[in-house]
Amino acid sequence: MDLDAFVAAHRGEWERLDELTRQRRLTGADADEILDRYQRVATHLSMIRSTAPDASLVGYLSMLLARARSRSAGTRTLSWSDAGRFAAVSFPAALYRMRWWWLTVLVVDVVLAFVIGWWLLDHPRVESSFATPQEIDQLVNNDFASYYSEYAATSFALHVWTNNFWLAALCIALGVFCLPVVFLLVTNVLNVAVVGSIMVRHGRGDLFFGLILPHGMLELTCVFVAAGVGLRLFWAWVSPGPRSRVRALAEEGRAALGVSLGLVVLLLVSGLIEAFVTPSGLPTWARIGIGLLAEGAFLTYVFTLGRWAHHRGETGDLAESERGFDVPVAG
Repeated sequence: MDLDAFVAAHRGEWERLDELTRQRRLTGADADEILDRYQRVATHLSMIRSTAPDASLVGYLSMLLARARSRSAGTRTLSWSDAGRFAAVSFPAALYRMRWWWLTVLVVDVVLAFVIGWWLLDHPRVESSFATPQEIDQLVNNDFASYYSEYAATSFALHVWTNNFWLAALCIALGVFCLPVVFLLVTNVLNVAVVGSIMVRHGRGDLFFGLILPHGMLELTCVFVAAGVGLRLFWAWVSPGPRSRVRALAEEGRAALGVSLGLVVLLLVSGLIEAFVTPSGLPTWARIGIGLLAEGAFLTYVFTLGRWAHHRGETGDLAESERGFDVPVAG
């Protein structure tokens, strides 16, 4: 096929479709014309792809068709069915598909926290490099416990929620660079290990675990999920497999965005537990039991709904009809 002659013959049709997609208001005749020209240009695109795949021309026609489809279909609004599908299919499927990433992060970080804490207990002199004896006494006998009851529960829950989601969002957003995520994880683990070792050494280990476990199990799991998803983004461009790097990043990025939206809800739950359950007058076993129930519910959610959706072929990505056309890459 003579590509120049083909372009010359059909340029007018493409320009007319482009003009229609840019009109602010469409009459009934205009809407019918868009559909008609959409089908024609789609045929032109198919012919060019199969006989003379010029990357720039394919890209132009693909974007033109995407605009025409969006204009003819109108703006899509979210519905309760969309939210239900996200909660029951897309979100758990993405969590299950990437389970080995965040489960590995979880195991490594928990083991590292206990190793660092154990080492600090065996080397008590190191404690003095973190704080003075007066500061340590203040932390052990007042600050650690009062942190959870110092503010009104509602405002404290909002504060915790925003802080934790900011940390999770950073793990996902910076995941493609890998090292910032590792730094955030190590910093978080070190903080927990240092405070934990100080509390245990001064005979307040029961207070430490009694206050941190009710909300901490779900909260830290969310952070580990975010870190695992972020590291999966990094690996998508390091080793994209049969996909191009751009396509791999696009697919994993869309799934990561969905996971971040789901984490908003999970971190809200952990924030409510931290604000209303952790400082409550409930016995320690009851508070930890509530934390275990929340963590168990999350894991059950992932390994039932997520596993079922994953086995049906769901990945957590957008539906194919919602992704638009792939941007062509010159060979």
